[in-house]
Amino acid sequence: MKIISWNVNGIRACHKKGAFDELLKLKADIIGIQETKSTPDQLSDAIKSPPGYTAYFDSAKERKGYSGVAVYTKIPPVHVEYGLGQDAYDTEGRCLTLHFEDFALVNCYFPNGGRDEEHFQYKLRYYDEFLKHVKKLEKKYGKVIFCGDMNVAHAPIDLARPKENANSIGFLPVERAWVDRVQEAGFIDTFRALHPDTVKYSWWDMKTGSRDRNVGWRIDYFFVNEELFSFVKKSDILTDVYGSDHAPIVLAIDME
Repeated sequence: MKIISWNVNGIRACHKKGAFDELLKLKADIIGIQETKSTPDQLSDAIKSPPGYTAYFDSAKERKGYSGVAVYTKIPPVHVEYGLGQDAYDTEGRCLTLHFEDFALVNCYFPNGGRDEEHFQYKLRYYDEFLKHVKKLEKKYGKVIFCGDMNVAHAPIDLARPKENANSIGFLPVERAWVDRVQEAGFIDTFRALHPDTVKYSWWDMKTGSRDRNVGWRIDYFFVNEELFSFVKKSDILTDVYGSDHAPIVLAIDME
C-alpha cells in the first residue's frame, strides 16, 4: 500500500500547473492533501473526482481560500471523521480521519502559529488536542498512521540553518518538545527511523529561491504507532516532484 501526503499550497493552482495530474500518476492508494485553499464547490470534477478515487474534504468554515485538507482513497473507509470533534479547533478545515478496517489514517494541516502570539498559543493547544485524538484512535483501532504538514522541524538535522533559526517559529523549543512527547507516546517518525542520518527537506521558502540552493526544512511527516511500524517498507521525500513550496512525502506499508 502506497500513501502520499502533500501540502499543495492551493489545489487549484497545483492542478493548473499540471502537478495534480503528475501526482495521480504516482498511483498511490491513498493521497492526503493539505492547504487546498478551497471548498469542494470551487473545484472542477477533475479535482473532485479523479478516476479510481473517492475524495473527502474538510474546508475552512469562516475564511474561504484558507487552509483545507483532502483525502483521495482507492480503499473504501468504514467511517470518515471531520476535525478533532471540537468547535474551537474545527473551523479552519485542518483534519480528516479515515477509519479503515485494519487501521486509522489521519491527514492534518497543523497551524503555522506565526501570525501573532494568540495564534501561536492556538497552535500549541492544537498540538495537544491532536495528540489526544490519535491516542484515542490507537486505543480503538490498534494501528494508526498520521501525516501532514506539522509546521515544526524536530531536530537540527531537519533544517538547513538550525543556529540561525533557534528563535524562529517552527523550531522553537516548545514546539520541538511536543514532537518529543509524540514519540514518547509511542508514535514513530518513519522517515527519521529509516534514515537516521539523511539530510533531506520537504519545504523551502520560495520567496528567496531557497529550493534551488536546498536551504529547506523537513516539516512534513508520516508517523505510525509502534504496532504498525513493523509493516513499514519505505518512507521518503519526493524532492523531484514540483508544483508547490513543499515536496510530497511517501509511505509504503505491507500489512499482509
